[in-house]
Amino acid sequence: MNNNIDDKVKDVINIINNMDVKNKLRLGLCMSSSAYTNLKYNKSHIHSIFDKRLKEIDNEHLTSYVNIRKYPTLLYVMAKIMEMNNNQQNQIALYLLNSI
Repeated sequence: MNNNIDDKVKDVINIINNMDVKNKLRLGLCMSSSAYTNLKYNKSHIHSIFDKRLKEIDNEHLTSYVNIRKYPTLLYVMAKIMEMNNNQQNQIALYLLNSI
């Protein structure tokens, strides 16, 4: 069972590795604003960090609310994250924070 759990995390990390910085930040915003993620970390603080950084590099995010449906990879990753337990979600969140 543990190998299966580790495989889920590894699969999501592999997808995150192939994302550009903007999509990593968008994913961080989704994770920190979702009611379906149970992160140990201060969600509002993480959200403000990702939001500020994304506004610095993405004009679209600066001027309007970004429709997440335009990013099918992010939707897929968020669905995978929602299926995970709290420990796995926190592993992904920590990896995401460190990869940016």
